[in-house]
Amino acid sequence: MLNEKLALHTPGPTPIPPQVAAAMARPMINHRGEAFSAIYRDVAEKLQPIFQTREQIYVIPGSGSSGWETAMVNFVPVGARVLNIVIGDFGERWVKANKALGFEVARLDYAAGSSANPADVAALLGKEQGTIKAVCLQQNETSTGVFNPVREIAAEAAKHGALVIVDAISSLGAFPFAMDEWGVDIVFTGSQKALMCPPGLMLIAASQRAWKAAEQIRNPRFYLDLHAYRQGFERAQTPYTPALSLYYGLQAALEMLHEEGLANVQERHYLMGKMCREAIKTTGLELLRQDEQFASPTVTAVKFTQGIAARTFRSTASKVFGVVLAGGQGALKETIFRIGHMGYITPNDVLVALASVENTLAYLGYPVETGKAVGAAQAVWLEHVRQER
Repeated sequence: MLNEKLALHTPGPTPIPPQVAAAMARPMINHRGEAFSAIYRDVAEKLQPIFQTREQIYVIPGSGSSGWETAMVNFVPVGARVLNIVIGDFGERWVKANKALGFEVARLDYAAGSSANPADVAALLGKEQGTIKAVCLQQNETSTGVFNPVREIAAEAAKHGALVIVDAISSLGAFPFAMDEWGVDIVFTGSQKALMCPPGLMLIAASQRAWKAAEQIRNPRFYLDLHAYRQGFERAQTPYTPALSLYYGLQAALEMLHEEGLANVQERHYLMGKMCREAIKTTGLELLRQDEQFASPTVTAVKFTQGIAARTFRSTASKVFGVVLAGGQGALKETIFRIGHMGYITPNDVLVALASVENTLAYLGYPVETGKAVGAAQAVWLEHVRQER
């Protein structure tokens, strides 16, 4: 199998378009000159409709996970009590980050495959009687393929005066997200997911309420101090050296997203998620998320059947059938595999991924009728196209 033709279906990093790769090959420029400032302004303007905010958006070198630390040290006083909503491994990691940073963590935990219930959040916040200073949650839990009802949870948090901090790393761009309308105080994402870029950039925005709270914060911080980025925003300059090549790529990717239209981008992701789920149902395998409500449009998690080892399955899919799938994380490491379908991915790509799942199952001796899953996905796509006519 040609290595350069492997189909990447992990939930990040995701494939990058040739336009992005070409943009990143541009020569270096003076990052303190007007040429960079023009790119900075263009990127900042194009990001606002994706975040659905009037607030400034800052682009910082770092992985998406750096958003946890940036959000916390800039807007929440160290030692404060915060609520982490945990529906999977990335929620668990944010708990670890908050504890390491010196915050007192209250947890609201859900079983793998479940989403958070806003009524539970309301009950816990009511019981805490104003001690919770921030509510931290993922919009989409990458490890389980489930998303949270952010709007409803934000409304409950606002009633109790808590900041709402959302990790939208594997959702922003592919999901509807309305920062201002929903009352989200801080939201961050990463470049390597729906934004169709390589890893290396974290993008973050904060509400006026969050900035007001930040005025009282004296937490130790330096490189991730958003005040420094805020001061340079009007001059279209970053406080430290920007990742120029990634900036070039991000500008090209944002142009592609705007040409497609944000509503169309989101519709494409919902279609691909539906195709995957309907296809898997025909194989005899079980989806981690059983119903459609809160099933992720960007990643589908599938339970392994007995007798097939997780590592063997994914290795066979890659080496024999040319498709790279993701394994489980944390407690789910040996029990699920995940199909990524976000960013520079089309329904045609999804059919290839599903064909590899069927072929791998058959190759390993699982009693699957090859072609059935692909046919189910095709039917979903065809029906979608007919309804659009």
